[in-house]
Amino acid sequence: MRGGYTYSIGRTACQLQQYFGCLFNRPDVFKQDYVNERLVALRQARSAKCSRGKKDGPLRICLLTYRGNPTCGGQGIYIKYLSDALKNLGHSVDVLSGPPYPILADGIPLHTLHSLDLYNPDHLFKVAHIRDLASPVNLFEFLSMCAGGFPEPFTFGIRARKYLSKSDKRYDIVHDNQSLSYGLLGIAKIGFPTVTTIHHPITVDRDTEIRAAGSFLARMKVRRWYAFLAMQKRVSRRLSHIITVSHNSKQDIGRAFRISPERFRVVPNGINTDFFYPLKDVRRARNRLLVTSSADTPMKGLRYLLEAVASLRQEREIRVTVIGEAKRDGVIEQRVRELALGDIVTFTGRIEQKDFARHYAETTMAVIPSLYEGFGMPAGEAMACGVPVIATSGGALPEVVGDAGILVPPADAQALGQAIVALLDDPQRRKRMAEAGLERVLNSLTWRHAAEKTVCVYREAIDAHRRL
Repeated sequence: MRGGYTYSIGRTACQLQQYFGCLFNRPDVFKQDYVNERLVALRQARSAKCSRGKKDGPLRICLLTYRGNPTCGGQGIYIKYLSDALKNLGHSVDVLSGPPYPILADGIPLHTLHSLDLYNPDHLFKVAHIRDLASPVNLFEFLSMCAGGFPEPFTFGIRARKYLSKSDKRYDIVHDNQSLSYGLLGIAKIGFPTVTTIHHPITVDRDTEIRAAGSFLARMKVRRWYAFLAMQKRVSRRLSHIITVSHNSKQDIGRAFRISPERFRVVPNGINTDFFYPLKDVRRARNRLLVTSSADTPMKGLRYLLEAVASLRQEREIRVTVIGEAKRDGVIEQRVRELALGDIVTFTGRIEQKDFARHYAETTMAVIPSLYEGFGMPAGEAMACGVPVIATSGGALPEVVGDAGILVPPADAQALGQAIVALLDDPQRRKRMAEAGLERVLNSLTWRHAAEKTVCVYREAIDAHRRL
């Protein structure tokens, strides 16, 4: 009976998604196909640099994010600091967000799009009032969740399109933060030039979790959760300008989503040097490693660092500080017990942003053991704090670290351990790497750099939209 009920919910949810998807893809609703020969020709003829002169006036920008709280992951951080940097360049910036909502700088209006907020830990998977399900969008959101899906990007797009179509505010550009929903196509149709940011191909997350799943049922649940990827692939192929944060992400997204390289613009993320900076009067601990792990997921590769440390502690004193917390009875907590590392591994839990610099100042080095990073914010943050970095070569980490750190293959505990030993035994090398990393961040990886390059993409998209 339960299986039939789940199947019925899943079928209803799929039917609703097909309905809304068809709505935004009907020729009479969205005639403009941005992936056409004319647009490609225009883009090939564009100037290599952002045009100057009369087109350099302040822009009215609307940033879209289906969830925006900085404590919920990189999307919230991106919206918070990019919006502030754009404002500091003299542009007018509004943020349109679903819950959990972002924390924004003063002077940046936040327009909230209410949803059922089904993944809020305070009322997980629960609807506040049954009458909320009278809305077709809310009903779809609830049914999709019941069937094991993740409907937030899809439903956010519908709400965002409705909001912008009724709003009397006009924007020069609408910038989507990886919702890639059908609603985004509708937003372009009602007259707004649009760009989107894809931080990294979510297919990598899905495939990593499928490999880590222990049973056929667990793998099917993972596939169901990531079903929104089909929508994101379709939508991304119809957008003219796609921002991504690294050349590696550009290649991987293009391959996974089947998107032409000509439509990508690489704009590296910035590092917030107001919070991540060297502290001169703090004494560094000996033989202490620091790793940032905000999620207890296989992609972060923390298990390989733990295995490397378990081997190293037999020969020398060593300690590990993990900024973050392990999921109760999760894979990482179990691995710490199995390797008997409870006495040398410390989880800080969530910390205030103002406390990061001190944690970095007190550590000997930072380690980023991720299997894949679309950008690698923890590496850049450590470098901004003047801390030597060991990272894997997974994803875009080599682009962030450059020659200012040590790179090892991902998922290789032995190589990780060898690099740690080499750096612990060479204080002069640690000093040189720390100085090189800080200089690299200040010269090319601040949010001002990111905002300036993003504005160039905006102007390019606006110009293409006008010509079409």
